[in-house]
Amino acid sequence: MIDAPPATLKAALNLLNVSSLLPMMGVLGVPTPRPTRKVEIVDALRRRLTLPTLKDLWAQLDEKQRLVVAETLYGASGWFNASRFRVKYGDLPEGIGEYGSVESPLLRCFLQSPDRSRGLSPSVPGDVAARLRKFVPEPPDAALESGAECPDVVSREQPTGYGRKPRFEDVALVRRDMEQAAVRDLFAVLRLIDRGRLAVSAQTRRPSARTVKRIGAELDGGDFFEASGERRRRDSEAGPIRGFAWSWLVQAAGLAEVAGNGKLRLTGQGRAALSAPPWETLRQVWRRWVKNALLDEFSRMEKVKGQFRGRGRGALTSAPRRRAVVAAGLKQCPAGRWVGVDELFRFMYATDLRFSVTRDPWTLYLEHQEYGSFGYQNDGPGDDLELRYFLCLLFEYAATLGLVDVAFTDPCGARLDFTWRWGADYVSFLSRYDGLEFIRLNPLGAYCLGKTRRYKPSTPLVSSSLTLFTDLRVRASLPLSADERLLLETYARVEAEGVWRLDIDRALSALESGHDGAELRDFLDARDDQPLPETVEAFLRRMERGATAVTRRPALLIECESERVAGEITGNPGAARYCLRVDSLRLVVPAKSEAKFRKAVHALGYALPLH
Repeated sequence: MIDAPPATLKAALNLLNVSSLLPMMGVLGVPTPRPTRKVEIVDALRRRLTLPTLKDLWAQLDEKQRLVVAETLYGASGWFNASRFRVKYGDLPEGIGEYGSVESPLLRCFLQSPDRSRGLSPSVPGDVAARLRKFVPEPPDAALESGAECPDVVSREQPTGYGRKPRFEDVALVRRDMEQAAVRDLFAVLRLIDRGRLAVSAQTRRPSARTVKRIGAELDGGDFFEASGERRRRDSEAGPIRGFAWSWLVQAAGLAEVAGNGKLRLTGQGRAALSAPPWETLRQVWRRWVKNALLDEFSRMEKVKGQFRGRGRGALTSAPRRRAVVAAGLKQCPAGRWVGVDELFRFMYATDLRFSVTRDPWTLYLEHQEYGSFGYQNDGPGDDLELRYFLCLLFEYAATLGLVDVAFTDPCGARLDFTWRWGADYVSFLSRYDGLEFIRLNPLGAYCLGKTRRYKPSTPLVSSSLTLFTDLRVRASLPLSADERLLLETYARVEAEGVWRLDIDRALSALESGHDGAELRDFLDARDDQPLPETVEAFLRRMERGATAVTRRPALLIECESERVAGEITGNPGAARYCLRVDSLRLVVPAKSEAKFRKAVHALGYALPLH
């Protein structure tokens, strides 16, 4: 296998057959009688391809042919990449074959294209490249198209019978701004975990269906897709996206862990996140998600079979490496402007931000392992597997964390690029993410991706107002978001629709479980324009005093065989200093003094069991 292009023109010409060399002599004006032996032909062509001749030949190339030479000359690999060129410029120029072979004798003077059976692409020999760089300019950078406004509709190709003229219809887009929604969702999910409401599998850490549904019910604005309630094909409902993602995100970020009962519980980091700036937490969650190996998002493409066992599973590439590539592409998006997801995917391909889902696409298939294999896919942007993974990471994780705003449609019929496959008649869409059309990198996303050093919210985060009464009632004049309601219900009882009453028992229980009482004060202050009533201030002071009045310390409760033994221990100066007699038989020893107490009772001839 040859890793680098030929170093010399002679080596490159020797890779061509005589039938390819003969037309080049005509282009270069080799005088007659012309040589017929290959070694003589190669020598004649080498003498003719001087710097002045190359400049004259360059003037005869059209614009796209010049771009082919420039892209090859300045490309990282040194080989011509036809699919990348097609993505960047639209189509191949005259004289380049469908698969990138050079068919024009004029172009062969710049690019030598060996027989494809050798497995080599066209390239510029090293000594010719040195001459060309003296006058051939570098190719333009790939451009990413974007817009200030998001379209209201998208023209969507409709399924038609074989051989019929394509038909298009305008489909309305659903737009969701995710920056503030993610902030509210973060707190809502953390409070659900704090209440012990979310369960996952202890072995796989996968959320239960009830957990996903419970999260979805508390999300700001609900999940992206809701159950239609209609009788539809079994596979035509998109199902949960954000509700599924959150349970994995908090685990991967170390904000939650699985308890012995299968419920998620907050870690120290998770509890600290309840009072930390949410954008800092979201940035940390995204960075940890990019590197985590907890879940491969490709597993969410349930219709792609063969990925969960055998060769198919072993051939899947590293998910963290894929995420890093997508994150790098997302960072190229201009903040505050809408970008089509297909345009972004094209741009990434054109700038060599590429990834593969599998090392062997023949192991993955639709319906039938042989006829429906993804090994039949074409090489280039739009490949079913890579595009669907790209859409999943953007829609289910970047959007859920609030990095991007999204515009989308129902996935059914949204993309027909897979419908030519064997077995496609049995599915309504290849992935639940097929309807994603546009994204917009918002200020939170720019901060999380490192494009900006500081974060400034687009609009104030407080969205509701409260009225506090002297009898400790709290009334909301606007509907509370899920995280606001869950926080208030941590310290107050529901009395009526939109009305709560602060409750000292609930408040003290919250403090016992690790809550910081300052969060309630900050919450009320931010949502009531008037000074807090004195009774509410008294409630808060009582709660704050109660939080520190009693401190819990670990200790050992020791039971003696008889009053005599208990009296002997407490009467000994060496042991008595480390224990306190509770009653006639029992002693209490601070956990930190256990070792010293044990040594003292040893001196009295008594053993203290370790457990």
